[in-house]
Amino acid sequence: MKRIAILIACAAVAFGAQATPQQDKMKACNAEAKTNGKTGDDRKAFMKECLAAKPAADPATAACEKSAADKKLHGAAAKSHIKKCTADAAASAPKS
Repeated sequence: MKRIAILIACAAVAFGAQATPQQDKMKACNAEAKTNGKTGDDRKAFMKECLAAKPAADPATAACEKSAADKKLHGAAAKSHIKKCTADAAASAPKS
């Protein structure tokens, strides 16, 4: 019984140790703030902007989002359209 408890505890630690995307973003922003020598209010403002920034979308995603907007799709319909559009773009992209 003791062995089972130890195995469960080890598994919980192993699976809980994975960083979330938000934690990864926080580490990256902290590193960039340190590299740029940000301190005090400048650092606070930089961190707020850095954490709020969305990652740059690839051109295919931007084109698919524009296509959804042109078709006046909203909500689930827009998400579905964008998902299918980006998948189609990835499938038809030349492989290097």
